[in-house]
Amino acid sequence: MSAYGIDGETAENHPDIEKQWAVVAFHHAETYGNLIKNFNPQKLRLTKEEDTLYAAFRASFPKLNVQVLNEYTDFKCDEAKAAWRAWIKPFETTVPDFNFATMLRIRANEDYSGDNAFLVTRVQFYAIEIARNREGANQPMWKDYHQEEAASR
Repeated sequence: MSAYGIDGETAENHPDIEKQWAVVAFHHAETYGNLIKNFNPQKLRLTKEEDTLYAAFRASFPKLNVQVLNEYTDFKCDEAKAAWRAWIKPFETTVPDFNFATMLRIRANEDYSGDNAFLVTRVQFYAIEIARNREGANQPMWKDYHQEEAASR
């Protein structure tokens, strides 16, 4: 039972609520896409929990390739779901909106698009994007955007 008196295991999906979640997820994706184009991603801080999230992520998923994700093997298969559930649990009380639906890019060097995004929880988004920022995977997006801007002047 959640804090809102809703049992997540038996609750039904309501189309209007799903649409609202999709709008919020799209807005978040649009905002984040603009951030990594306009600000050096390696200097970007996404949350005050960033150091803790990154350390925990790499301790639990040391070999996960954040450059190019596989939605099924990295997130959706039974083994991945179990690993992520265990990883997320400690952050339920420390990361605001930890379970909000959030769009995550599959390929770090490309912008959001229909074939380059899928939904994850907010805390999973943080884990991947913090790793991408710190490990340089988002640098091509930033550099490409600035080269295009300079060329158009």
